[in-house]
Amino acid sequence: MSEDKKEKRKASSIDPCAVDLLAYAEQCGIETAFSRSDSVKACPIGAEGACCKICSMGPCRLKSKEGEDAIKGVCGAGLPTVTARNIARMVAGGTAAHSDHARDIAATLLAAATGEAKDFQIKDVDKLHRVAKKFGIEVAERTKEEVAKDVAEYVLRDFGQQKGEISYIKTATKKRQELWRSLNMVPRGVDREITELMHRTTMGVDTDPEDILDFALKVSLADGWSGSMIGTDFSDILFGTPKPIRSEDTLGAFKKDHVNVVVHGHEPTLSEMIVVASEDPEMIAYAKSKGAAGINLAGMCCTSNEILVRHGIKSAGGFLNQELAILTGAVDAMVVDLQCIMPGLAIAAEKFTTKIVTTSPKCRIPGATHMEYDEHHALDVAKNILKYAADNYPARAGQDTRIPDVHKTMIAGFSHEYIEYMLGGRYRASFRPLNDAIISGRIRGLAGIVGCNNPRVDQDSLHDYLVRELIANDVLVVQTGCGAHASGKAGLMTPETMELAGPGLREVCEAIGMPPVLHMGSCVDNTRILTVLTAVANEGGLGEDISDIPVVGIAPEWMSEKAIAIAFYAVASGLYVIFGVESPIAASPTIQKMMSEGWEKKLGGKMEFIPSKEDILAATLAHIDKKRDDLKLRKYEKGKFGVEKVLLDMAARRKLEAGAHAHQGVGGV
Repeated sequence: MSEDKKEKRKASSIDPCAVDLLAYAEQCGIETAFSRSDSVKACPIGAEGACCKICSMGPCRLKSKEGEDAIKGVCGAGLPTVTARNIARMVAGGTAAHSDHARDIAATLLAAATGEAKDFQIKDVDKLHRVAKKFGIEVAERTKEEVAKDVAEYVLRDFGQQKGEISYIKTATKKRQELWRSLNMVPRGVDREITELMHRTTMGVDTDPEDILDFALKVSLADGWSGSMIGTDFSDILFGTPKPIRSEDTLGAFKKDHVNVVVHGHEPTLSEMIVVASEDPEMIAYAKSKGAAGINLAGMCCTSNEILVRHGIKSAGGFLNQELAILTGAVDAMVVDLQCIMPGLAIAAEKFTTKIVTTSPKCRIPGATHMEYDEHHALDVAKNILKYAADNYPARAGQDTRIPDVHKTMIAGFSHEYIEYMLGGRYRASFRPLNDAIISGRIRGLAGIVGCNNPRVDQDSLHDYLVRELIANDVLVVQTGCGAHASGKAGLMTPETMELAGPGLREVCEAIGMPPVLHMGSCVDNTRILTVLTAVANEGGLGEDISDIPVVGIAPEWMSEKAIAIAFYAVASGLYVIFGVESPIAASPTIQKMMSEGWEKKLGGKMEFIPSKEDILAATLAHIDKKRDDLKLRKYEKGKFGVEKVLLDMAARRKLEAGAHAHQGVGGV
């Protein structure tokens, strides 16, 4: 393979496995998302949010050199209205995707509880009981199936409920709940709010951009504090709550002499059954009867994260690796469910022996084989899929493969429950040590680096740069989704990575025995981050709410509507969120100001689009330091820890003494 082709593709990815395979694709004339991103240019009007196409009087192009007020659409809508509508509809789409995922998980839990889905079991009874208690559901002297049935039915109401409040809102900090209620931002029901947002943004309805954005925030809360939380909690109940597990994240996950099956997408129910089926002696014998040495599973995208954090199944990477896996020539079947599935998979598979298998009734791809999944016969479906893959193995046997000889160890599976246990121990699990480390300045602050990859940016480059720079500046990083894949492939998710951390963060990591970059799961598991931050706020010492904590959320290489929905609910929860790549609100300074300054005043959180990685880093550290100052914490200085001594005047001493006396009267100290 020519070196010039490799050089050409080095600008596409920082992953050497990807560079080699893309060079091979270039040499063979095989299309990928990377090559299509070169030839298909983004529409500059639409990319900036300046195009309205919600009725047939348009599409209306509202971009003008004379400013955002210089031109109106045919109906009279101005640019701020159009830009607000466009991003609001992205929120509706992203919330629908995550929440429909959650609805299916909840339906599976209910079917497992009633015995209708015989292949599924309730594996984490403690988690089931904790969730039940949140909603006041009795657990004493009841079977796990009885409790699970009540929990599933209780939460399923969140989807169609017309009045009241979604269930998980009550788990936010008291201060945040009060703020949401005062702003009328608490969702009534998931479907109710998505439908209303689509109605509001139809031609001839809501044209007030601030009102549109406020309602989009309300819809996003139905994702972050309902749909995605349901998806996370119910998956834990059914399949087990993750705890640290060693594995690999690499396109070298395949074995030439095995039936290689990739599970790709987002819903964990079928992939869980494929894991079970792949370990069945009957299925292994079937694969061997076809000439293979056995069955080898690998994951892709967020389905990968689900089976990675619970079983240690090797990952073949995130969103942009899906076509590259086929280019290895080693994949016998790629089994997909829904979300982030490229139609280009079927095009790439035509050049190889790989079979693409769609499984969801909601997702079909021309050129793929459809084998529909049904949770009532889950294991049978999984076995049939593996047999189909094994039947395809002889077509590949003896052919050349391009499996990279690259293996990167990673530690994944840091659920919020495990982080609490890791910090405090079995009998006094607590976030107190984390709070104390931030207060003392050993940990400067926290950052969640999440979200997709985008072929219009060098694959993984922004994730990698920000992770390395932030941990070097004593910022503890947590990751989910394709952001976690980026760090896994780079070898940044092992305890040894603490050598790259600043002295304070390294000291904390050494004491606890943890990496400075924590893999927290799939995209829906961003709610684990919300749960951790809520616990940190409730622990005390860092304010009363998420908006007080020195923390930033970053999606540097985003591409999906789901990422926008996540950003909106993170902001509504009090976080500063930064997005890289292109800005869908760039055309309207009015909307940019609303989502930055306006939201910060209203919610304590804000959202900004910053294309430069250096500027993202600078904004992140500046925000963390500002929050430290607001909390009157010790000014961060690398390598200097501890609590500064403060000299108190007599008035301050009397105030402390009065507080101590009041405390004695209540608690008898």
